[in-house]
Amino acid sequence: MTSRIRTLAILIVVILAGAGVWLHVRIAPDSGHDAVGGLVTNAAVGGPFALTDQDGRPFGLGDLAGRYVLIYFGYTFCPDVCPTELGKVAAAIDLLGDAGERVTPVLITIDPERDTVAVLHDYVPLFHERLVGLSGTPEEVRAVTRKYRVFYRRVESTESSDYLMDHSSFVYLLSPDGKVLAMFAYNTTAGEIAAAIRQHMKG
Repeated sequence: MTSRIRTLAILIVVILAGAGVWLHVRIAPDSGHDAVGGLVTNAAVGGPFALTDQDGRPFGLGDLAGRYVLIYFGYTFCPDVCPTELGKVAAAIDLLGDAGERVTPVLITIDPERDTVAVLHDYVPLFHERLVGLSGTPEEVRAVTRKYRVFYRRVESTESSDYLMDHSSFVYLLSPDGKVLAMFAYNTTAGEIAAAIRQHMKG
């Protein structure tokens, strides 16, 4: 096989692999929604869950019924990305003014071993007075992350016994009936998130 043919073959494999990933995730604009600044999913993302809130009470998707919801999957020991995103969520709600009262912010931990009820209880008020912190057993957390297609994995430190969590970083906007309306990537601004919520509220 010549070098040119080999290069062409590799290119074809890369293109096919990329197409496969796209078909699996299928994140694309949906003509049924007019979200501003967010991606709308055509795939089956989201669904009910059973976790525990920062006060030790059972908490599920049904407890959010009738409200718009902003969900972020992260962890309290995160040094940078998670605090930034939670601050952005809080800012977006504040930008909505009175309409922000219809939105509930939620943090679902991807680090249940460290993010106990007590840890979440002290952590979530730092960002917003209505922020709900949710944890559970590793199996319960794994179940909800699969439904929302969240990637996460533990990364051990070579310098100490501590560890970090490598994870995807999306903010999910849910409708009052619990459906995922939009997914906001890391570079989305608080203003864009607020604009998207306003657009859906008008609809």
